[in-house]
Amino acid sequence: MSIPLITLAPTFKIARLVHGHWRLKDWHLTTTQLHALTSNCLELGIDTIDHADIYGNYECEALFGSVLKLDKGLRAKLKLITKCGIKLLSDKYPNRQLKYYDYSSEHLINSVNQSLKNFNTDYIDCLLLHRPSPYFNPETIAKTFNTLKKAGKVLHFGVSNFTPQQFELLAKFIDEPLVTNQIELSPLALQHFKDGTIEHLIQHQIKPMAWSPMAGGRLFKPQNELEQKLNAVLTHIANNLSIGIDTLAYAWLLQHPAQIIPVIGTQNLNRIKAAIKAFDVELSLEQWFQIYTATGTKLP
Repeated sequence: MSIPLITLAPTFKIARLVHGHWRLKDWHLTTTQLHALTSNCLELGIDTIDHADIYGNYECEALFGSVLKLDKGLRAKLKLITKCGIKLLSDKYPNRQLKYYDYSSEHLINSVNQSLKNFNTDYIDCLLLHRPSPYFNPETIAKTFNTLKKAGKVLHFGVSNFTPQQFELLAKFIDEPLVTNQIELSPLALQHFKDGTIEHLIQHQIKPMAWSPMAGGRLFKPQNELEQKLNAVLTHIANNLSIGIDTLAYAWLLQHPAQIIPVIGTQNLNRIKAAIKAFDVELSLEQWFQIYTATGTKLP
């Protein structure tokens, strides 16, 4: 099993699979156990870790930072991605009255400084704006990006959950290209195949990251009739190929011309190996469309 590298920018290459830490707090791992998991991922070729400041009620970054503090040599082997911009209701911020988005220069800089402290590092490989905001000043963000870049605190920038128009609005103002758009993609989340997002990314040679590629586990445990229909199609094709549903779903994403980069959100090493196995799977075009249309999508 091998994982190819993919180029997001001339000086930024990552593995084609990313390890996501959204549920890191729920894994209840000790620092030693998390270090072992990270080392196993590296041995398998996964060198990129995906975080966000808000994950685990603002605690996941620091949990991983304890691993980087334990093993000083680990940081140089990894690429760290994190996100900012969402302000959640939290006991950490008792004076906050509602959830909202903040892309002011002050908040972006403070968020990055806090992430650096959490991670026990002096740089972030890639910072993503977590969600598009209806209150959004691209000039302010561009100036702040430049400040963070010149200070060496952030090496690359991208976005998450942005539409093509929102992506282009920001891209017009910044000095260097955004390196990715992290979006929800799975056989149950087809919206970005239909709204122009995938075409936009291919047009500009931007490789998307796919969050929740297993649809939060609903590919395995369907919760309604529509999901049951998809599960039946996945099961039939997976059985014919002698692979698991998870390997099939990853292969379905990896085979797309957009060069999608799935974010794997599991601590289970066997699940991670099943994702890697997807690189050895070749679907026919008919099989790809059987999965695409399984939830009722009709081609014109």
